[in-house]
Amino acid sequence: MPRPDPFHLILANNLVQNVVNFTVWFALVFWAFLETRSVFVTGMIGGIYLVFTAGFAIWFGSLVDHHRKKRIMLASSAGSFVLYAGSLAAYLLAPEGTLALVDGAPLWGFILLVMLAVICGNIRMIALPTLVTALVEEDRRDKANGLVGMVTGIGFLLTSGISGFLVAWDGIRGTLMLAIAVTALVFLHLLTVHIDDPEPASSAPGGRKHVDLKGTIGVVAAVPGLFALIFFATFNNFLGGVFMALMDAYGLSLMDVQAWGILWAVASCSFIVSGLTIARTGLGRNPLRTLLLVNLMVWTVASVFTIQSSIVLLAVGCVIWLFLGPYAEAAEHTTLQKVVPYERQGRVFGFAQSVEQSAAPLTAFLIGPLTQFLAIPFMTTGAGAELIGEWYGTGPERGMALVFSTTGVLGVVMTLIAFGSRQYRQLSATYAGTADESVLPAHPAEGIVESFSALSTADGTEPPQVPPGRGGSG
Repeated sequence: MPRPDPFHLILANNLVQNVVNFTVWFALVFWAFLETRSVFVTGMIGGIYLVFTAGFAIWFGSLVDHHRKKRIMLASSAGSFVLYAGSLAAYLLAPEGTLALVDGAPLWGFILLVMLAVICGNIRMIALPTLVTALVEEDRRDKANGLVGMVTGIGFLLTSGISGFLVAWDGIRGTLMLAIAVTALVFLHLLTVHIDDPEPASSAPGGRKHVDLKGTIGVVAAVPGLFALIFFATFNNFLGGVFMALMDAYGLSLMDVQAWGILWAVASCSFIVSGLTIARTGLGRNPLRTLLLVNLMVWTVASVFTIQSSIVLLAVGCVIWLFLGPYAEAAEHTTLQKVVPYERQGRVFGFAQSVEQSAAPLTAFLIGPLTQFLAIPFMTTGAGAELIGEWYGTGPERGMALVFSTTGVLGVVMTLIAFGSRQYRQLSATYAGTADESVLPAHPAEGIVESFSALSTADGTEPPQVPPGRGGSG
């Protein structure tokens, strides 16, 4: 019986750790909302996550570049273990009732400690795409990135169901106890996995292990259109912060926590199907075109899936949203893996994550209070309820729904602008290995048609085989 290759073992190990981290994050949001009944708190949790992600990403990227990938992934799990244990201690030692007070220091101290434990897992998320570069042949990396998306989808599937039932069973305490135990097992398993990971260049005599933000920006600037890609993802995340802040609150306004967890678990199956589809067909000749088409479809759905207070519409919207998510992430990763030197990829991935996530905290921090104090009153007893309430509906969840719809329309406009931009054509030419932009579609509609074809049939050829001895994707 053949042994699993290192790439698949790493995927499995990352899957379990991701399930742990996502479960804790979801459970924290569920628990905090049920304890405080405050959209402000859930919005702030989303904002804290994004601030930490943006703030630590460049440093995490440097750690990934300057250390062997297995070693830094072990350090990630060890850090999460220590912080989860500290979070459990803080929960058990908090005076009774203080964790339900929105203006209380114990609640926010506990939230910060838990979120730091979750954020430690982002080191793994930066290291994984660099391992795709090291272990998978270039002509199969898009398919390997599809498997990475599938693993994320399985994580969401398990996480959604687990977190809802854990909160219903034992609140946040049981979730933290489970996280501590499983994180220890993940650490022990990773010790047994052998990875042919090149020694970092900074480990050579005279090498320097520093963040080198200036050098990383220089690498990004040297690739025509790469800054534009990062800016596009940044603006996308600016709008996406709305979903991070409000999605759980909106779902829990329509159903109980167990049902909401089950809905997410079922919807997350589309994440898995998406990853398997990418692993089979790839992303086509131009992943950037696929990225923009996917975003156009996502924001179109976002414009309408909350147009009525309907669990069916919410479920359909979540399924489509989750199905298209891996395409966007795989397209960006595949592009960066080709145009950025391997020894710089950790820092570039970290830099991109930091910049892209920097906009969403502003949205998440603002959208909770704005929704609570403006949008909800506007659609409950204000002018919005009088103007469109007869067909759109009234009440708190209708205020949240209006924010979703407005965000979706803005996303559609932004994506259409990106489709017609010169920067899109420049980066597409760089990826294709030509500076001649004339080979690319001059009209956005032509790019959309070709991207749709890529989603369904890729390039129409059989997938190339990975030579023996390499960590393949399938």
